[in-house]
Amino acid sequence: MTERVVGIGAGAKELATEDMILNIGPQHPSTHGVLRLRLTLDGERIATAEPIIGYMHRGAEKLFEVRDYRQIIMLANRHDWLSGFANELGVVLAAERLLGMEPPVRAVWARTLLAELNRVLNHLMFLGSYPLELGAITPLFYAFDERERIQAVMEEISGGRMHYMFNRVGGLKEDLPLGWLDRVSAAVDETRRRVPDIENLILHNDIFLARTTGVGVLTHDQIMQYGVSGPVARASGVDFDLRRDEPYLAYPELPVKVITRSAGDCHARFEVLLEQLKVSLDLADACAERLRALPQGPINQRLPKVLKVPEGHTYAWTENPLGINGYYLVSRGDKTPWRLKLRSASYNNIQVLREMLPGHLVADMVAILGSMFFVVGDIDK
Repeated sequence: MTERVVGIGAGAKELATEDMILNIGPQHPSTHGVLRLRLTLDGERIATAEPIIGYMHRGAEKLFEVRDYRQIIMLANRHDWLSGFANELGVVLAAERLLGMEPPVRAVWARTLLAELNRVLNHLMFLGSYPLELGAITPLFYAFDERERIQAVMEEISGGRMHYMFNRVGGLKEDLPLGWLDRVSAAVDETRRRVPDIENLILHNDIFLARTTGVGVLTHDQIMQYGVSGPVARASGVDFDLRRDEPYLAYPELPVKVITRSAGDCHARFEVLLEQLKVSLDLADACAERLRALPQGPINQRLPKVLKVPEGHTYAWTENPLGINGYYLVSRGDKTPWRLKLRSASYNNIQVLREMLPGHLVADMVAILGSMFFVVGDIDK
């Protein structure tokens, strides 16, 4: 962008403006929760931006240290409340790795299926809420209609709408209900049929294009410096997805298609999320088909009444809907971890705002913030 000074007349010094400090939040409807942004404005243009976090801090990592491995799953479930099942996975995978435990094959495929259904729920939330922040309310109703359809099968199997608590060290809480896989396939097929409605409604809308194209460009170098991951990183051309590049669960046997874009702007991030939704629906279908073909058998391992994880340390990371989620587990051989460090996707992703926002107008700040697809609990953990 080129700035041109046309002329400076008499009295220019007296008319000079001072920078203004503007606080967005911590209770602002465009901040997805209790996030505060401290902006320095030059007129209506952002000069500096500082994300200020910690208003929701619950001290999850310290609480992990005084809970046993069954109780930790409940705490881990909640930091990203849109990805409850995916949050649980890292904890159980880390504990199983130190125990040298292999969960039953049916549990592996069922976990993969539930992880992809959870990803669909997460993406539908942002695909509906992001246009809402730009002034379009209708896509939210379409997205929530589809969410309810997938939510119904998740609620049937676990009893929870957000906090599923269905993972256990060694497998899953209980077996799949009779006929549940058929209901999953029906829900996935219907959602796949209706996704184009959301796409046609918003993706090529002239107002949406004007508000998102070329706005909030995130470069490859910035992603590398800040450790940004997930759909936000892939929209800037970072071709990395743990499901394909360091596969876990049943992903080595699945054709995981990684969606990338090169523009790195708000529109590219929305496009990646929409395409990833379609990929997850296909993966869920493949998992359901495989589960039907597997013979009946156990869904979990029998555990002692008091589960103690052997001494050692490991790092288990998973491709959560919002990006890389990792748990560094250090055990001293007790029933509680000596240390369990959480690396959440939103924490890294949101730090890059201090470099993204300067130079943009305040009006574009809402468009950029919404396109970063974060959950504040995942930042503050």
